[in-house]
Amino acid sequence: MSPTPDRPPQPGEDPLRPHVFDGIQEYDKRLPNWWLMTLYGAIIFWAGYWFYYERAHLGPSNATAVEQQLAVIEAVRLASVPSLDDASLWKMSRNPIFVEAGRATFNTTCASCHTEKLTGAIGPNLVDHLWIHGGRPTDIHATVTHGVLAKGMPAWGPVLGPRKISEAVAYILSYHHEGEPIEVQAAWVPRAPQ
Repeated sequence: MSPTPDRPPQPGEDPLRPHVFDGIQEYDKRLPNWWLMTLYGAIIFWAGYWFYYERAHLGPSNATAVEQQLAVIEAVRLASVPSLDDASLWKMSRNPIFVEAGRATFNTTCASCHTEKLTGAIGPNLVDHLWIHGGRPTDIHATVTHGVLAKGMPAWGPVLGPRKISEAVAYILSYHHEGEPIEVQAAWVPRAPQ
């Protein structure tokens, strides 16, 4: 038998709230623990989120997140270019996705001869304006793809494929600016080991 407004609840029965709406009364029950934990968890999450992004500025801003997504879209678009030319390779060198992928490829395959700073050791310096086989982006791409066996540079085209070669060239070009002077030198003299 349920309690009514004129009859108090018996021991073990849930009490009723004192108000009545359209003849309906509701029980005065405590919220379930899972519901309360969800509520308190959401409040704690909100406080942490607010502090992380709004107060301490530890997370990326909305503008940064949009720029990162646009860089990814641009990288996909540039990767699907059917034929490479100087302009597309320069664009790749300004895209952080391409440059980061190119850095990884360069460090695993090219750094042993050109060093991680691209300053040259066995192979030539890649950050100055002196080039042996042409300094235009397509010249660099052709040199990496076909190699120069007479000087010890292997042909990386069959090993890496066109995508990784484009990324490595974009990484090299990220140290240069479009329109800078290109000087052709006859040969590279390796530095003595230190």
